[in-house]
Amino acid sequence: MARYTGPSWKLSRRLGISLSGTGKEVEKRPYAPGQHGPNQRKKLSEYGLQLQEKQKLRHMYGVNERQFRNLFVKAGKMSGVHGENFMILLESRLDNLVYRLGLARTRRGARQLVNHGHILVNGSRVDIPSYRVAPGQTISVREKSRNLDAIKEAIEVTNYIPDYVTFDADKLEGTFTRLPERSELAAEINETFIVEYYSR
Repeated sequence: MARYTGPSWKLSRRLGISLSGTGKEVEKRPYAPGQHGPNQRKKLSEYGLQLQEKQKLRHMYGVNERQFRNLFVKAGKMSGVHGENFMILLESRLDNLVYRLGLARTRRGARQLVNHGHILVNGSRVDIPSYRVAPGQTISVREKSRNLDAIKEAIEVTNYIPDYVTFDADKLEGTFTRLPERSELAAEINETFIVEYYSR
């Protein structure tokens, strides 16, 4: 299944979460898109709820179905809680951490920066957005890419950086200091539904 590239505002409203991270999509019209708007009273089945939760998380991180499922399987082989491990693995992706450091305004923008070779991990260029960053590794911007408008604009508007990363805006580099705890990740996701969905 290909990665979704359609209008993210419409998708945000359908899933009931802000995919851009700004909250603007759902704030303006806090109901699903479509002709009947706020009057849609569909009660989701258990399967529907599980599927919706999976789609929320998948679109939030911008991951295609195959990558998402593979990561889910990998999380199941780790010790600890399956759903939590899964969310921590998603959070450890390079494109996501570039976004968390404030080097891009959206995860989609962060993925492009990685794809185009603008990002270094421990000084070496990595152009694979799904690259799993290990705690202690440093993420920085390539010397030639430091003046990119997209990066400058993103840094100007960034006002929140999570506790599990540190960032030096002058050097344009940050460190993934530790794995995040579940309480630091998306509160609007119920990962037990996702575990149930794949366990069917």
